[in-house]
Amino acid sequence: MTSPDHSADRSGDRNVDEGDDPDGYEAWRARSRLVLTPVAAPSILGWFAFGAATFTVASNMAEWWGNNVFSPVILAPFVIFVGGVAQLLAATWAYRARDGLATAMHGVWGGFWLAWGVLVLLTASGTMPVVVISEAAFGFWWIAAAVITLFGALAALGQNLSTFLTLVLLTAGSSLVAAGLIGNVPGVRVAAGWVLVAAGAAAFYTAGALLLEQSHSRVVLPLGRWGMRGNVPGHKAIRDIGYPDGMPGAKPGQ
Repeated sequence: MTSPDHSADRSGDRNVDEGDDPDGYEAWRARSRLVLTPVAAPSILGWFAFGAATFTVASNMAEWWGNNVFSPVILAPFVIFVGGVAQLLAATWAYRARDGLATAMHGVWGGFWLAWGVLVLLTASGTMPVVVISEAAFGFWWIAAAVITLFGALAALGQNLSTFLTLVLLTAGSSLVAAGLIGNVPGVRVAAGWVLVAAGAAAFYTAGALLLEQSHSRVVLPLGRWGMRGNVPGHKAIRDIGYPDGMPGAKPGQ
């Protein structure tokens, strides 16, 4: 059997009459089937995990509390499992949900926080002496993360302003951290901590809005969608296609 003609126009404006050709475009369309595997919005977990890890690390960076050598060690397990593992799981499910933006952002930042936690534990245990760590080299971690996040922010403009704001703040905070580390300017690093705290707060809001919307099947907290109706509390922003009580044989809800 030959493959279908991909050069043909699939928009419906077809001028070729394929008749009963079993290898023709219409025959292939008739045989095509799409099997869906419903999943919850992965960014609910992803943004909560990101917000939790970023808020704790950034608040320490901003010198809100416990600014000493022991604070990162205490934070490391939390950051590894919540900011790292949980976000990587969210990225995996986002991949299945065909959400490229969530896959990229949660995948990169999940890996980032996992690496951060491992680095802290290695230095704390003496496996990697602190003297070998270059702050300039660590600053380049943040440069790479900032560049990737900037592209994510531009992509988020196609979704909603809440995600866009989260990623813009994250880009700005990461850039400031990089500048503070490479330039060895402690004041800039403190300012970066404040900006990253704001990014964490924006991530909490975004995740909370998504969670409430999915649980109540309507808008509770606006996400800043481009359509006005999608921001009105009580409006059903997403109209599901399927059975009213869920998939046949499956219990709806938790």
